Amino acid sequence: MNSELVEELASSIDGIDVGKDAAGTASNLQAEQEVVLNEVVPVLEALLYAAEESVAIEEIVEVIVRNATEHGRAWANAVSPELVTRASIALSDRYLQTGSALHVMEVGGGLRLATRPPFDPWIRALRQVEKPSRLSVAALETLAVVAYRQPVTAAEIAGVRGVDPSTSLRTLRGQGMIRITGRKRAVGRPFTYGTTRQFLEIFGLRDLDELPDPEEFEELLEA
Repeated sequence: MNSELVEELASSIDGIDVGKDAAGTASNLQAEQEVVLNEVVPVLEALLYAAEESVAIEEIVEVIVRNATEHGRAWANAVSPELVTRASIALSDRYLQTGSALHVMEVGGGLRLATRPPFDPWIRALRQVEKPSRLSVAALETLAVVAYRQPVTAAEIAGVRGVDPSTSLRTLRGQGMIRITGRKRAVGRPFTYGTTRQFLEIFGLRDLDELPDPEEFEELLEA
């Protein structure tokens, strides 16, 4: 038989075998990922249930990997931020399919277990939700300025409101609603202020891009 023909046939056969092996490897990898996903979903649920506030995805990965390794789980090193994100989606889908009042919510770059919006009236009927409505009018106005103009200095806030915001700033910092974000490159190097993750959680925002129009925000503060 012609040597070139033999080589061509051999090459074709090798190509077919490689293709089958690649497909088999991909299939096995996908199956392994599904196994790990099924392990991680209930763990994620437990972590979010126990947490009092949203938890960063990186922190979730660290906790799961560390504890899975300590307990000799073979899948420990397969856990990644992408897998945790998939697990959060799978958990939310599971809740939705069963008609649960819960869902996994992304807040401030982290995840938290929360009730779905249709159930908010029932929760409010049970207890008064702790919102900034307990703050004074001056503090609420200051909070609105910080939220929409951050990073902002005390002098800039005073320029908007026409009064010294020092007391309101102390109150808002004490309640964890705002924080010092740095210093402005200006005379005296004044502190600049911005909102916190707790602010996002209280108003149910994933990030500052979800802030409503100022008029809507004022109505929300007064609610």
